[in-house]
Amino acid sequence: MNMLFTLPLQAAPQQGSALPTILMFGAIILVMWLFMIRPQRKQQKELAEFRNALKKGDKVVTVGGIYGEIVEVNEKTALIRVDGDVKLRVDKQGLVKDYSETAQK
Repeated sequence: MNMLFTLPLQAAPQQGSALPTILMFGAIILVMWLFMIRPQRKQQKELAEFRNALKKGDKVVTVGGIYGEIVEVNEKTALIRVDGDVKLRVDKQGLVKDYSETAQK
């Protein structure tokens, strides 16, 4: 009866291949790349193209939610008219959206 409850002192070494484990980690990396890294790179590329294509008269939104119209564009900054004679100089990295199409509707 005591024989049923005794455990071996040392586990037997397993003989197996590491291939399934490597394939599983490869699949996890592939899924992360497809669903996380690739879309983020695409979004960053589109945002960089938007910022490089800014021109006078574009209606934009800043990161802080300020709506304005571009008056002047420099290499790193843009001057936007917010309301009447109020103008703000902002970094181009702070401009995130063009609302020209939605403002006309």
